[in-house]
Amino acid sequence: MRPFPQGTSSPQARKEGGKPDAASKPGDSNGLDPRHRAATPSELATAIHATPHKMVMAFAGAGAQALAWLHGVGGSSRTVLSAVDIYNEASMHDWVGFMPARFTSRRVARAMAKRAYDQARQYADAPDAVFGLGSSATIATDRAKRGDHRVAAAVHDAFGITTYSLTIEKDARDRAGEEEIVSLLLLRAVADACGVLAPPDLPLTGAEQVEIELFPSELIAEVERGERQFVVIRSDGAVVSSPALNSGQRWVILSGAYNPAHEGHLDLAQAAADHMSLPPLFELPLINAEKAPIGLFEARLRAQQFAGRGALALTRAPLFMEKAALFPGSVFVVGLDTAERILEPRFYGGSEERLKAALREFGAHGGTFLVAGRLDKADGYKTLRDLPVPEGFGGLFEELPEGSFRRDVSSTEIRAGWGERR
Repeated sequence: MRPFPQGTSSPQARKEGGKPDAASKPGDSNGLDPRHRAATPSELATAIHATPHKMVMAFAGAGAQALAWLHGVGGSSRTVLSAVDIYNEASMHDWVGFMPARFTSRRVARAMAKRAYDQARQYADAPDAVFGLGSSATIATDRAKRGDHRVAAAVHDAFGITTYSLTIEKDARDRAGEEEIVSLLLLRAVADACGVLAPPDLPLTGAEQVEIELFPSELIAEVERGERQFVVIRSDGAVVSSPALNSGQRWVILSGAYNPAHEGHLDLAQAAADHMSLPPLFELPLINAEKAPIGLFEARLRAQQFAGRGALALTRAPLFMEKAALFPGSVFVVGLDTAERILEPRFYGGSEERLKAALREFGAHGGTFLVAGRLDKADGYKTLRDLPVPEGFGGLFEELPEGSFRRDVSSTEIRAGWGERR
C-alpha cells in the first residue's frame, strides 16, 4: 500500500456546529431519508450492516454505546470483525506502539485507527472493503477534571484518514449524556465509512463544533491536485492507478454524481455491460460541466456506496471527450436527458461547429454512446430515435433496447421526493 503524504498535501477540513443543516445533506439508497429526519441509532446500525464494509474498532475512555447500538440489531457480525476497549496505559502502549504524552488527541486516534485497519485487512477476506476506527475520549467521571472533556476519532481506509474531533461543553450533560454524544459521533464516523449518507442527529450545544479533517491517500490527493488523471476504487475499496493490467481494456462506463446511487444506476450499468459484452465501470468526476465541483469529503461518501457493487473511477474530466481520452475505445452509457444535452449547441457556446468538433474528438478516441430511453409524461417513452443527431455522427450513438433496461426513477426525483416529505 502506498504511504499517505507527509507534509505534501494539506488535509481538507470542515466544522459542523449544532444540528446539521439537513437540507444540505446528501441522501442515500438504503431507505433512510436525511432530508425528512435524522436516522435513529438503530436505523443507522441496520443500514450500516446492509453494506459489505467490515471494520475493527478500538476505543478508549468512552464510546461503548456505539458498539452496543451496532450489536443491538441483527447483522453486526457482517460489519464488526473485532472491537477493543482500551482502558489502561499499558494496553494503549501495546495497541499504538508508543506511550502518548496526551491520550486524547487526533494523533493517537490516527495511530489507533491505523492499527485497527491493519487488523481488519488481516481478518477480512480479500474481496472485502475494510476500515479501522480508533477513538480516544475523556468525559465526566467520579472525580473532578481540570482539562477539557473531548473526543478524537479517526477512520483509516484505502481512501485516506478522516478524523473527527469534538470538545464537549462541561456541565452541559451528565456522564451518560457525554457517553451518548461520543457514541453518536463514532456511529457517524462508521456510517460515513460505509457510504451510508444519512448522519445521526448530534445534539450539540451552541458552543460545540465537530471538526473533521480528511487526509487523502497519495493517489487520491494527486487526482484532487490535478497531478493524476484518474484513479479507480475497486469493489473491495482498494485504490489503484489503473483499472486493469491490460491498458487496452475497453469498458462500459456510467458517469454520474451518485447523489444517491440507486438500483437504477446498477441495473443500467449491468444491462449495458451485458448488451456490449464489456465490463462495467462507474465514474465520479470531481468537476462537472453543469454542477458545482465535488470535494473529497463528499467524493469519499459517494464512492463508498459502490463497495461490493462495482469499480468506480474518480476523475477530473467533466466532458465526454476528456473521458474518452482517459478510457479509449470505451462505451459511455447515458440516459436520454444526458444525450439531449450532449447534442445541444448551447452547451458549446451556441456553435453547431463546436458541437461537431467535440463529437469528432470524442470519436477519435474510439468512444461511443449507448443511450437508454426515458419516460416523458407528455410524449410517452422516448428513445435515441427522438434525438437530432447531426448528419455523419450517427455511428457514435447506439440505442439500448427498452427490453434490456427501463427505469423511470432518477436521483433527482428521489431527492425531490425527500423535499416533498419534509
